[in-house]
Order: sequence, then structure tokens, then C-alpha cells
Amino acid sequence: MKPFSFKQFTIQQSKNVFRVGTDGVLLGALADVKNAFSVLEIGTGTGLISLMLAQRNPEAKFLGIDINKDAAELTKVNFQNAPFFSRLKNIHQDFKDFETEQEFDLIVSNPPYFEVSDSEKDKIARQTVELNFRQLIVKSSQMLSKKGILSVIIPAEAGNNFMTTAYESGMYLVRKIIVKGIENSKVKRLVLEFSKSEKRLEESELIIEKSPRQYSDQYLELTKEFHVFKKES
Repeated sequence: MKPFSFKQFTIQQSKNVFRVGTDGVLLGALADVKNAFSVLEIGTGTGLISLMLAQRNPEAKFLGIDINKDAAELTKVNFQNAPFFSRLKNIHQDFKDFETEQEFDLIVSNPPYFEVSDSEKDKIARQTVELNFRQLIVKSSQMLSKKGILSVIIPAEAGNNFMTTAYESGMYLVRKIIVKGIENSKVKRLVLEFSKSEKRLEESELIIEKSPRQYSDQYLELTKEFHVFKKES
């Protein structure tokens, strides 16, 4: 599978690991990493999100974890080849069994969510078979620093369930970004951020395309430090 090139790093890809996609790019560009010194990514896949966040915050150190051995090995390769490799570490482990004394200022995840899939690769990467929302939220809340943030991207239809579960687990929604594929279409994704302390909720909207296969100015601005866009002829 062809590598995916960004401005400051390249992502090697594998047929056994869910490849670079818009969800990961969005979370990597939007997650609130500016005040974070320690970041945990749950379910690294290719390592894309941590790499984008490492580019955005040159002070932060990162730990990635993935239950999929192929994904963990691929993440390791992509971390080692990045210019910020000294701040990146990853492990192959089930997050449910992960124990640490460290607290994290930011925990990010593009979590599994499909209920049904015929793909063996997707059974782990995109279903709630190995890690459900409650497990993700509860364990993350235990590992967050006092001012820490849990940042996720999920399908819009899963939003109410996720937000309710977070509230029941003592987490407060502090940021909500609704993502539409194209203007006037239904909401496709939600970027949600939670804190252990209640704050004023920030809400915004992001539209990916202004017309089919034509990125919106908003998306181009958001990703301009990452994507290598082809010039229009």
C-alpha cells in the first residue's frame, strides 16, 4: 500500500491496518493540544493523530497504545521515521489492561464504533468489540491530569450515547464540533472534548467540502500545515 505523505512526515500504510482517513486528520488538527505536555493516544492505527499533534506542539511527549500487533508495529515505524521521533513512544497492549502512574494532559482516540463488519481488520479497528465507549471514558478519566482533556471523534449518531456515558462517569463536555461532509448535509461526525471540571461549552461547525471533491476554505485552512494539496490547473 502506498505511503501517505504530509508536509513534515510520511505515513507508511498496511493492508492489515486501517489506513489514513479524514477522521484521523480532523482529530489531529482539532484536538486541544496547546497546553499539553503529556499525551496518550488510544488505538494508534498508523500513528497519524499523534504525529499531527507532535507537529502542533513541540513541547509535548506522546505515548501510543494499540491492541492490534500490526498497528503497533506500523506506528513504531512511522514514529521512528518522523522528525519528532524523540518525543514519541508506542506499545502493543490492550488499553483495558494498561496500567500507569502517569497522568496525561490530553488523551485522544478515534474509537471503534461500527456494530457490524465483515472485515477482519475492521473487527478490532472499527467495532466496539474490544473496547466500548464506557470502558474508554472511565479508564481515560482515571488517567487524566487535573486539567486534562479527553478528545474523540465519533459518528454523529453515537453522540448522545457517548455524551451521556461521559456525564455519568463524571466528565463534562467542554467542546463540541459538528462536522458535515458538505454544506446543507446532515451532521456526519462529532469532535467532542471532555474535562473533569465543568467549563463553558465551546461549539462550532466544520464543513469538509464546498462541493463534491472540492475542499472547503475552512478545511484547507485547518489542514494547511499538514496536507500537500495539488495545485488546481
